[in-house]
Amino acid sequence: MNDNNTAAIEVLSGESREILEFSEGWAGAIVANDTKAIGSFMSADWIMVSNMGICDKQKFLGFVESGDLTHSAMDIPEFARIEVYGDFAVTASRVTNTAHYRGQTFEQNEWTSDVFRRINGEWKCVLTHITPVMENKTD
Repeated sequence: MNDNNTAAIEVLSGESREILEFSEGWAGAIVANDTKAIGSFMSADWIMVSNMGICDKQKFLGFVESGDLTHSAMDIPEFARIEVYGDFAVTASRVTNTAHYRGQTFEQNEWTSDVFRRINGEWKCVLTHITPVMENKTD
């Protein structure tokens, strides 16, 4: 767990803390390349939206299961926002990761928005949106 997030957990309460811990656990499952564990954090209808388009749960997990996609690092250095709205929660965070796709390594630094829904008493991610961080942006 990122040291910043460890400190954040100490000041967060209740459901916001659950969401941060959930997100950290999901990141751990992704680095472990454990298809079953990764899938347990996602709703059945989860999708990820990125500059590449839309990827659904089955397709994403298929890449991991085949070994085409692996991760050797995933960190959440910044949680900009965690809001809980009843059985829904929204996060905005910065995520860095090292992904390997079909033998090629990708170092990623992304802004990530996740939407979570409590389903049968458990949080599940229903939507992930990732946007690459612009390193040399001007205001």
